[in-house]
Amino acid sequence: MATVLYITAHPHDHQTSYSMAVGKAFIDAYRESHPQDEVVVLDLYNMDVPHIDADVFSGWGKLRSGSGFDQLSESEKAKVSRLNEIVEQYVKADKYVYVSPMWNFSFPPVLKAYIDAICVAGKTFKYTANGPVGLLADKKAIHIQARGGVYSEGPAAGFESGHSYLAKIMQFHGVPSFEGIFVEGMAAMPDQADTIKEKAIAKAREAAANF
Repeated sequence: MATVLYITAHPHDHQTSYSMAVGKAFIDAYRESHPQDEVVVLDLYNMDVPHIDADVFSGWGKLRSGSGFDQLSESEKAKVSRLNEIVEQYVKADKYVYVSPMWNFSFPPVLKAYIDAICVAGKTFKYTANGPVGLLADKKAIHIQARGGVYSEGPAAGFESGHSYLAKIMQFHGVPSFEGIFVEGMAAMPDQADTIKEKAIAKAREAAANF
Protein backbone atom coordinates (compact mmCIF):
# COMPACT_ATOMS: atom_id res chain seq x y z
CA MET A 1 0.00 0.00 0.00
CA ALA A 2 1.26 3.46 -0.92
CA THR A 3 0.47 6.74 0.79
CA VAL A 4 -0.40 9.67 -1.45
CA LEU A 5 -0.39 13.29 -0.30
CA TYR A 6 -2.98 15.27 -2.27
CA ILE A 7 -1.73 18.81 -1.71
CA THR A 8 -4.03 21.62 -2.83
CA ALA A 9 -3.20 25.33 -2.87
CA HIS A 10 -6.39 27.08 -3.90
CA PRO A 11 -8.97 28.97 -1.83
CA HIS A 12 -11.81 27.68 -4.05
CA ASP A 13 -13.16 24.19 -4.67
CA HIS A 14 -13.55 22.06 -7.80
CA GLN A 15 -16.81 23.76 -8.74
CA THR A 16 -15.19 27.16 -9.37
CA SER A 17 -11.49 26.38 -9.87
CA TYR A 18 -10.09 24.80 -13.01
CA SER A 19 -7.04 23.40 -11.25
CA MET A 20 -9.17 21.91 -8.47
CA ALA A 21 -11.62 20.41 -10.98
CA VAL A 22 -8.79 18.67 -12.83
CA GLY A 23 -7.20 17.71 -9.52
CA LYS A 24 -10.45 16.13 -8.31
CA ALA A 25 -10.74 14.15 -11.53
CA PHE A 26 -7.19 12.91 -11.06
CA ILE A 27 -7.53 11.86 -7.43
CA ASP A 28 -10.96 10.26 -7.98
CA ALA A 29 -9.52 8.21 -10.85
CA TYR A 30 -6.48 7.37 -8.73
CA ARG A 31 -8.66 6.05 -5.93
CA GLU A 32 -10.56 3.89 -8.41
CA SER A 33 -7.42 2.39 -9.95
CA HIS A 34 -5.46 2.13 -6.67
CA PRO A 35 -8.09 1.18 -4.07
CA GLN A 36 -5.47 -0.24 -1.74
CA ASP A 37 -3.61 3.08 -1.39
CA GLU A 38 -4.20 5.74 1.24
CA VAL A 39 -4.92 9.27 0.02
CA VAL A 40 -4.26 12.04 2.54
CA VAL A 41 -5.81 15.39 1.58
CA LEU A 42 -3.80 18.47 2.57
CA ASP A 43 -5.76 21.67 1.95
CA LEU A 44 -3.04 24.24 2.49
CA TYR A 45 -5.57 27.06 2.89
CA ASN A 46 -7.03 25.25 5.88
CA MET A 47 -3.82 23.93 7.40
CA ASP A 48 -1.44 25.28 9.98
CA VAL A 49 1.77 25.80 8.01
CA PRO A 50 4.07 28.10 10.02
CA HIS A 51 6.18 30.56 8.11
CA ILE A 52 9.91 30.47 8.74
CA ASP A 53 10.05 33.48 11.04
CA ALA A 54 12.05 34.82 14.00
CA ASP A 55 10.50 32.30 16.39
CA VAL A 56 11.45 29.39 14.16
CA PHE A 57 15.02 30.59 13.67
CA SER A 58 15.34 31.22 17.40
CA GLY A 59 13.95 27.79 18.28
CA TRP A 60 16.16 25.99 15.80
CA GLY A 61 19.17 27.94 17.06
CA LYS A 62 18.50 26.94 20.67
CA LEU A 63 18.16 23.28 19.75
CA ARG A 64 21.36 23.33 17.68
CA SER A 65 23.23 24.88 20.61
CA GLY A 66 22.21 22.01 22.86
CA SER A 67 19.22 23.49 24.64
CA GLY A 68 16.40 21.11 25.47
CA PHE A 69 13.01 21.47 23.82
CA ASP A 70 11.54 22.54 27.15
CA GLN A 71 13.75 25.63 27.05
CA LEU A 72 12.00 27.01 23.98
CA SER A 73 9.27 29.61 24.33
CA GLU A 74 5.68 28.47 23.81
CA SER A 75 5.60 30.10 20.38
CA GLU A 76 8.90 28.49 19.39
CA LYS A 77 7.70 25.09 20.57
CA ALA A 78 4.45 25.32 18.65
CA LYS A 79 6.03 26.40 15.37
CA VAL A 80 9.07 24.13 15.47
CA SER A 81 6.91 21.13 16.43
CA ARG A 82 4.42 21.79 13.65
CA LEU A 83 7.13 22.18 11.02
CA ASN A 84 8.63 18.89 12.13
CA GLU A 85 5.22 17.19 11.84
CA ILE A 86 4.83 18.48 8.29
CA VAL A 87 8.19 17.26 7.02
CA GLU A 88 7.85 13.89 8.78
CA GLN A 89 4.48 13.33 7.11
CA TYR A 90 5.99 14.31 3.76
CA VAL A 91 8.97 11.98 4.05
CA LYS A 92 6.81 9.01 5.05
CA ALA A 93 4.52 9.40 2.02
CA ASP A 94 5.25 7.68 -1.29
CA LYS A 95 3.62 9.96 -3.85
CA TYR A 96 2.78 13.65 -4.06
CA VAL A 97 0.01 15.33 -6.06
CA TYR A 98 0.29 19.11 -6.10
CA VAL A 99 -2.68 21.18 -7.31
CA SER A 100 -2.38 24.94 -7.78
CA PRO A 101 -3.32 27.85 -10.02
CA MET A 102 -0.72 30.06 -11.61
CA TRP A 103 -0.84 33.42 -9.86
CA ASN A 104 1.41 36.20 -11.13
CA PHE A 105 3.46 33.58 -13.01
CA SER A 106 3.98 31.48 -9.86
CA PHE A 107 1.66 29.91 -7.27
CA PRO A 108 -0.18 31.02 -4.09
CA PRO A 109 2.02 31.88 -1.09
CA VAL A 110 0.60 29.01 0.98
CA LEU A 111 2.41 26.60 -1.32
CA LYS A 112 5.72 28.41 -0.87
CA ALA A 113 5.26 28.17 2.92
CA TYR A 114 4.67 24.43 2.57
CA ILE A 115 7.75 24.00 0.37
CA ASP A 116 9.81 25.88 2.97
CA ALA A 117 8.50 23.46 5.59
CA ILE A 118 9.59 20.35 3.65
CA CYS A 119 13.05 21.58 2.59
CA VAL A 120 14.90 20.25 5.62
CA ALA A 121 18.50 19.03 5.65
CA GLY A 122 18.65 15.44 6.84
CA LYS A 123 15.02 14.83 5.88
CA THR A 124 14.49 15.61 2.20
CA PHE A 125 18.12 16.32 1.26
CA LYS A 126 21.58 16.19 2.77
CA TYR A 127 24.82 18.10 2.35
CA THR A 128 27.89 16.24 1.10
CA ALA A 129 31.43 17.15 0.06
CA ASN A 130 30.13 17.28 -3.51
CA GLY A 131 27.10 19.42 -2.72
CA PRO A 132 23.52 18.67 -1.67
CA VAL A 133 21.97 15.29 -2.47
CA GLY A 134 18.25 14.53 -2.47
CA LEU A 135 16.91 11.85 -0.14
CA LEU A 136 13.58 11.11 -1.84
CA ALA A 137 14.78 8.90 -4.69
CA ASP A 138 11.96 6.40 -4.11
CA LYS A 139 9.12 8.93 -4.53
CA LYS A 140 7.12 10.31 -7.44
CA ALA A 141 5.19 13.54 -7.92
CA ILE A 142 2.82 15.30 -10.27
CA HIS A 143 1.69 18.93 -10.49
CA ILE A 144 -1.72 19.96 -11.79
CA GLN A 145 -1.73 23.65 -12.66
CA ALA A 146 -4.33 25.99 -14.18
CA ARG A 147 -3.23 28.99 -16.21
CA GLY A 148 -5.55 31.63 -17.64
CA GLY A 149 -3.23 32.26 -20.57
CA VAL A 150 -1.10 29.95 -22.69
CA TYR A 151 2.35 29.50 -21.19
CA SER A 152 3.45 26.13 -22.54
CA GLU A 153 4.37 27.71 -25.87
CA GLY A 154 4.42 31.02 -27.67
CA PRO A 155 5.59 34.46 -26.49
CA ALA A 156 4.61 33.91 -22.83
CA ALA A 157 6.36 30.54 -22.45
CA GLY A 158 9.29 31.96 -20.50
CA PHE A 159 7.14 33.69 -17.88
CA GLU A 160 5.84 30.62 -16.02
CA SER A 161 7.81 30.10 -12.82
CA GLY A 162 5.51 28.07 -10.56
CA HIS A 163 5.76 24.62 -12.14
CA SER A 164 9.39 25.19 -13.09
CA TYR A 165 10.22 26.12 -9.48
CA LEU A 166 8.45 23.04 -8.15
CA ALA A 167 10.40 20.95 -10.66
CA LYS A 168 13.63 22.34 -9.23
CA ILE A 169 12.52 21.45 -5.70
CA MET A 170 11.68 17.89 -6.76
CA GLN A 171 15.08 17.59 -8.43
CA PHE A 172 16.73 19.01 -5.30
CA HIS A 173 14.97 16.37 -3.21
CA GLY A 174 16.00 13.62 -5.61
CA VAL A 175 12.47 12.75 -6.76
CA PRO A 176 13.09 10.91 -10.04
CA SER A 177 9.60 11.18 -11.54
CA PHE A 178 7.86 14.55 -11.80
CA GLU A 179 5.09 15.25 -14.29
CA GLY A 180 2.85 18.18 -15.09
CA ILE A 181 -0.76 18.44 -16.23
CA PHE A 182 -1.70 21.92 -17.37
CA VAL A 183 -5.14 23.36 -18.05
CA GLU A 184 -4.44 26.65 -19.78
CA GLY A 185 -5.85 29.34 -22.02
CA MET A 186 -9.34 29.62 -20.49
CA ALA A 187 -9.09 33.39 -19.97
CA ALA A 188 -7.46 33.96 -23.34
CA MET A 189 -10.05 31.83 -25.16
CA PRO A 190 -13.21 31.89 -23.00
CA ASP A 191 -15.31 30.34 -25.76
CA GLN A 192 -13.09 27.25 -25.56
CA ALA A 193 -12.84 27.10 -21.75
CA ASP A 194 -15.12 24.09 -21.30
CA THR A 195 -13.34 22.13 -24.02
CA ILE A 196 -9.93 22.95 -22.53
CA LYS A 197 -11.13 21.83 -19.12
CA GLU A 198 -12.58 18.54 -20.38
CA LYS A 199 -9.39 17.70 -22.29
CA ALA A 200 -7.32 18.33 -19.16
CA ILE A 201 -9.69 16.18 -17.09
CA ALA A 202 -9.37 13.33 -19.58
CA LYS A 203 -5.58 13.61 -19.46
CA ALA A 204 -5.66 13.65 -15.65
CA ARG A 205 -7.76 10.51 -15.47
CA GLU A 206 -5.40 8.71 -17.82
CA ALA A 207 -2.35 9.84 -15.88
CA ALA A 208 -3.89 8.74 -12.59
CA ALA A 209 -4.11 5.13 -13.69
CA ASN A 210 -0.35 5.02 -14.24
CA PHE A 211 0.74 7.16 -11.30
